[in-house]
Amino acid sequence: MNIAETSDLWWKTAVVYCLDVETFFDHDGDGTGDFGGLTQRVDYLAALGVNCIWLMPFYPSPDRDDGYDVTDFFDVDRRLGTLGDFVEFIRTAKDRGIRVIADFVVNHTSNQHPWFVEARKSVDNPYRDYYVWRSDPPPDTSSEVVFPGEQTSLWTQDDATGEWYLHMFMEHQPDLNVTNPKVRNEIAKAMGLWLELGLDGFRLDAVPFFLETRGAPKDEAANIDPHDYLSALRSFVNRRNGSAVLLGEVNLPYKDQLEYFGGAEGNELNMQFDFMSMQHIYLSLARQDARPLAETLKTRPRLHPDNHWAMFVRNHDELTLDKLSDGEREEVFAAFGPDKNMQLYGRGLRRRLPPMLGGDADRIRMVYSLMFSLPGTPVLFYGEEIGMGEDLRQKGRAAVRTPMQWNDEKNGGFSSAKASELVVPLPRGEYGPEKVNAASAKRDPGSLWNFMATLIQRYRESPELGWGEFAVLEQSEPAVFAHRCGSPEATVVLLHNFGDEPVKVTANVGSGDSPRRAFRNAMLLDLFDGGNVPLEADGGFTLELGRYGYRWFRVHRPGDRLAP
Repeated sequence: MNIAETSDLWWKTAVVYCLDVETFFDHDGDGTGDFGGLTQRVDYLAALGVNCIWLMPFYPSPDRDDGYDVTDFFDVDRRLGTLGDFVEFIRTAKDRGIRVIADFVVNHTSNQHPWFVEARKSVDNPYRDYYVWRSDPPPDTSSEVVFPGEQTSLWTQDDATGEWYLHMFMEHQPDLNVTNPKVRNEIAKAMGLWLELGLDGFRLDAVPFFLETRGAPKDEAANIDPHDYLSALRSFVNRRNGSAVLLGEVNLPYKDQLEYFGGAEGNELNMQFDFMSMQHIYLSLARQDARPLAETLKTRPRLHPDNHWAMFVRNHDELTLDKLSDGEREEVFAAFGPDKNMQLYGRGLRRRLPPMLGGDADRIRMVYSLMFSLPGTPVLFYGEEIGMGEDLRQKGRAAVRTPMQWNDEKNGGFSSAKASELVVPLPRGEYGPEKVNAASAKRDPGSLWNFMATLIQRYRESPELGWGEFAVLEQSEPAVFAHRCGSPEATVVLLHNFGDEPVKVTANVGSGDSPRRAFRNAMLLDLFDGGNVPLEADGGFTLELGRYGYRWFRVHRPGDRLAP
């Protein structure tokens, strides 16, 4: 498999690192992270092996929803710096070979956005149709709200005109009317600005919601197919930057996700997060049984070659479990979030992985090895590389959005400000910065940070994971997930033990229709520090996995050239 022939689709073998500028590193000492601080930490990310940074929203905002309530799509929030600071960060990242993508919120704005301030003045205001309104009382939509317990309807009556406006999320986030060509033009202009300033693409927030046309004027809704609009966005972005990527948040079953890729043409989203696999990873972990994950991945549809999945075990939102059955979800809650304070909206967890797994280093490493080994682009949330925990004193999703822990000094090295001035308090106790921080982790050869750096290196050396054909390997151990990625010319074989007991695994790397002597004198070449495993002539092999063990191999035949 020749990387030179496939490197134009850089994101198929990227390592993405998601961070929030305001909680990463504070340069000017005001208690809030900023672009000046992030620029100083680019070398840290380069050393880890990251080659794509995903920025959470950095646009001007009242910050009622961690920046997802935008008041200006064309600028940087002054708390975080200036456009000049942003450009200097982009230049520094690109100098280290790191691309940058950013969240872009197409579904809604803040109710303080100038467009909405104007829109609510009168029913004939020029900006009125930038949003979705209705003059008659709306039906009961309490069962459709995204944040149960915080919202009771998708519609809120505005005192100024007496009409109701649509908000699929919070009432302070009115939905944009994307059927309005003026709105679509503004979105394109904003995306164009950031692409000109150096971004390599966007993570699109809540894609199914912004393609929702309910409540829009019938004549406008009839003139646009939502998926045509998504395809047009992809086309626009690629005209401005031919290698730019659109990574979409689409939490739907696989068959529905295919529509957002653009079906057989693959001309809408480049990538989507694999929520189905993520949720079944946690079910498999709770049961110490790999079969829920294996069966889920067997149903994952084949994609257009230009499309890809994004793999994750943690992100900035709640760890949603909404695609599991009620009984399955309760199993995961019992294992990893037994206290109600650890759960959110009755459908997810507000915890980070290390505390959920009781700090078990073997189990934590197995999970990250699994994430990097699955066919898709691995996405890390800041702090995962050092094993940060959550702070359950914080409200809702803020529990996992605490400041990055750089060292064991004041404020964990995040800021020189007074503790009371920090944008978010730091956690205390077992996962506080005194015990979990980047400086100590980098100096410790046996740390999670150094394991993660090695894991990233092995992933980057294994393009089969991004480009090869995926298949689950049949074997008899319920706790073991075994799979391969590749082609007859280049194949990696990967095994992971979800159980806390050692197991002996017997499997076959062949496809079932391989010639019986296709693997004569071949071996499984270990990609970490274990021993090589000889293959039988038909591709069969036997090996042992320790408790929560994992092995990465490349099929090596006599005469194959080894990488240095």
